[in-house]
Amino acid sequence: MEGCAQNEPFALQVTDSSMEPEFPEGCIIVSEPNGSLEHGCYVIGDCGDELVFRQLMIVDGQWRLHALQPGIEDIEISGREKIKGRVIQRAGKRRQDRKSYL
Repeated sequence: MEGCAQNEPFALQVTDSSMEPEFPEGCIIVSEPNGSLEHGCYVIGDCGDELVFRQLMIVDGQWRLHALQPGIEDIEISGREKIKGRVIQRAGKRRQDRKSYL
């Protein structure tokens, strides 16, 4: 993410299967750094030494990053400051592969 303006949308490639079937490995996602956050939206989270792509779960004031694949533990985060962006689009080569998440 270096070299990007802090408020400009950026694209990332999904590098694993933790978010399948909604986001297959290898697909491109577009994230907006200043997007609104709510329970259930997809986000890029800062987990110290790595960024992770997950679904945001906010329950009783607790913020967690949740993988769609069963068996992967949720990651608890302290709050908004750990979110680098909200996913707004899944890109694809074919029109039917594209999807908006706003």
